[in-house]
Amino acid sequence: MSLPLSKFLLPIYCVFVRSLHVMSSEMKYVHYEKGGAENLSIRTTNTPALREREVLVKVYASAINRADTLQRKGFYPPPPGESEILGLEAAGTVEKVGSDCTGSWKIGDKVMALLTGGGYAEFVAVPEDILLPVPVGMSLTVAGGIPEVWLTAYQLLHVAGELEKGDSVLIHAGGSGVGTAAVQLCIQAGCKPIVTAGSESKLQMAKDLGAVAGYNYKEGDWSEKVLEFTQGRGVDLIIDCIGASYYEQNMKSIRTEGRWVLYGLLGGGNISGDMFSQLLRKRIRITGTTLRARKLQYKKNITDGFSKNCLPLFKDGSKPQLKPIIDTIFPFHKVADAHRYMEANKNTGKIVLQIRDESSGKTLHDEL
Repeated sequence: MSLPLSKFLLPIYCVFVRSLHVMSSEMKYVHYEKGGAENLSIRTTNTPALREREVLVKVYASAINRADTLQRKGFYPPPPGESEILGLEAAGTVEKVGSDCTGSWKIGDKVMALLTGGGYAEFVAVPEDILLPVPVGMSLTVAGGIPEVWLTAYQLLHVAGELEKGDSVLIHAGGSGVGTAAVQLCIQAGCKPIVTAGSESKLQMAKDLGAVAGYNYKEGDWSEKVLEFTQGRGVDLIIDCIGASYYEQNMKSIRTEGRWVLYGLLGGGNISGDMFSQLLRKRIRITGTTLRARKLQYKKNITDGFSKNCLPLFKDGSKPQLKPIIDTIFPFHKVADAHRYMEANKNTGKIVLQIRDESSGKTLHDEL
């Protein structure tokens, strides 16, 4: 008995459709026009081509960072030659490995990475040297909230801040992604983190993670409280994303010959008065640092150090010693809401942008 022709054609058709998907050179991404969050939209563009020793990652999750909102407004462009697409981190699976790669990664590996841009998209190209394995048992959605804040916090404390065991560390924005990561890294290093934040819930979160003290900056001068807590000595290290508006209180709070790491200017960048004389009298060392525009070798060194010293602590049995703090997860097509949420300072920890459904791999790209 002869079978219908469709019985033979259907499998061939399915293979053909799958091959078209694999060969597709287009992807969905978040496009922005300079201005407010309402200018974000999902569009189609070319999948990134691989450059020297790069890996193509199929993105399942990214996360919202303050730098993304600044770039959207036109204040923080990507480094020359890098992706104009928003997104400074991503987690996903290896889709393609460059022909000149060393063999460290294979197709299907679960990975995460700090990016110079490109995370708000279905695919992103990443240098193989700065890829990190996703901790065993961790979802790709949660992993999307690790690279930027944890590598930033590691750099601020251990590289720029030269953290030493026993240090007292004043961490501003203690309820932010970087803040919650820095508190945990301080505890692991045997240090005493003190935080500032704008709500009691954020202060309580920091304390739950190990902060020894916390002060609400909306309730007046916190420098006197820091001095009281440190018995008049002042803190050894300040991790500062605020800048000018905190300058006087920071100067009161830091000990003689203390270290002060500046990585943001949320409170402005212009300081008047006797700034230099105060620095001289207390012999303070101020270090300004950013991570996005650093050379690849610098990022590799940071990634290697974090991978060796910190990454294993995310998967230590049923009670990991380090954990990403995820505030909210927004689907890909709700990216504008995610930006508004960050700009309203509602989050304690990370705001994750889920690009794909983890079970099906389907992109969440309904209309905004």
